[in-house]
Amino acid sequence: MKFLLASLLAMSPLSASASEKFSPLFDGKSLTGWQGDPKFWSAEDGAIVGRSTAENPLTQNTYLVWKGGEPADFELTAEFLIKGNNSGIQFRSQRVDIKPHTVTGPQADISADNKWTGAAYHANEGIIASRGEKVVIGDNPKECTVVASVGDPAEILSHLKEGWNEYRIIAAGNQVIQLINGVVTAEYTMNGANAPRSGLIALQLHQGAPMEVRFRNIQLRELQPGDKKKVLFLAGRRSHRPGHHEHKAGCHLLARCLNESGEEVTAAVTTDGEWPQPWVGYDKPDTVVMYCDGHRGHMAKAHQDKIQSLVDQGVGVACLHFGVEVEKSELGSQFLDWIGGYFEDGWSVNPTWSPVLEPLPDHPITQGVKPFEINDEWYYHMRFRPTFENTTAILSSKPPVETLNRSGSRGTNPTVQAALKAGEPQILAWAYERPNGGRGFGFTGGHFHRNWQQEDFRKLVLNALYWTTGADIPAAGIPSRQPTETDMNLNQDIKN
Repeated sequence: MKFLLASLLAMSPLSASASEKFSPLFDGKSLTGWQGDPKFWSAEDGAIVGRSTAENPLTQNTYLVWKGGEPADFELTAEFLIKGNNSGIQFRSQRVDIKPHTVTGPQADISADNKWTGAAYHANEGIIASRGEKVVIGDNPKECTVVASVGDPAEILSHLKEGWNEYRIIAAGNQVIQLINGVVTAEYTMNGANAPRSGLIALQLHQGAPMEVRFRNIQLRELQPGDKKKVLFLAGRRSHRPGHHEHKAGCHLLARCLNESGEEVTAAVTTDGEWPQPWVGYDKPDTVVMYCDGHRGHMAKAHQDKIQSLVDQGVGVACLHFGVEVEKSELGSQFLDWIGGYFEDGWSVNPTWSPVLEPLPDHPITQGVKPFEINDEWYYHMRFRPTFENTTAILSSKPPVETLNRSGSRGTNPTVQAALKAGEPQILAWAYERPNGGRGFGFTGGHFHRNWQQEDFRKLVLNALYWTTGADIPAAGIPSRQPTETDMNLNQDIKN
């Protein structure tokens, strides 16, 4: 018999506000509230135990079903321990009437040999998202399209520990996120008209070889609209050479960080400048993030009416790197209203340099962020609202005149030259609060994909994105684990 692979790394615990809202599904001593075959299920030593033996074999899968309802949108946590064979946690499932103690539907998979641990399975249909995959599912569970990687399968396994591990399942609208020990293992959206939106919760004992699976600390919180802030990343199309303007890879990395943070947030990504159809989650996101090429090809041109409608409702907007640049005559006034500023050709400049980013202002976005210095294509001399009202400079520095070493309208102009000679600080990232309560954020860094490995660089942006949803930032900022080299290579447009 094999226990799960040993290697304990840092976990992202649930925020205090989130953990307070959970209710236990298991009393720790009996199967009260659960229904299953007593030949195979029992309560022992503070855990629900499913067990088959050579003397008491199991010839078809059997399930222990929670009788407390059929949750729709929810967050579920449960610790598990397995010896031999296979198991899983069913949710949004239905009973199979012709087979006693049987259900069908989505399952967070578990196996003693770790072949399937962390994968998303659909009972009677098979695997719908392997470990490390992000999948879009069509009209039936067999119509699965892998659209991105949420992690390297082997590295995900390295976060498992010998003995007990914790599953967390977040189901909100048509988006499902599975995590083990705080690490995203699989993610999928079910877009079909008949995709399950509610159903039973159940525990599986697998037919075949003798096995034992234990579950404890099973807790549920049913989500209501607004419980989880929704971040929509609009990733731009393929752009520069490898490692530069990695919009898709950068958005997926930041989205995974938010999904693993334990805070009240879920993030989804669409690529190639597309708008999601349908929207993942409730009626609207809480913030829209555009990480893309700008100027004449800015994706906001195609989505201007949708974004304006969301802005009118107080939805946040954040733009990263080239995404802060629009044509003055096309979207300039809108960007002043949406995020408080933008890169204006002929006024702003875009040199590559290493500013010393201190001191940091006292603002929620800087919580937990230490001053840092990093080489990037930091734009400056942005076009802001005339009186800079309701705007805060988040990152500022005094560029040396030598940064104006490019020719043409993007390299220099007399106004910016005079500003630098006068020693005026230049704003590289800013926060804006609209009169209707909505929030905007502009960040000029992000040219080099590798920079997301720098903790303070990454944390500042994660804080800002969460802040634009209207949420409060924790005192230490949004936590995230350090991306590995393998993580950084995931989802790049062109492999290095």
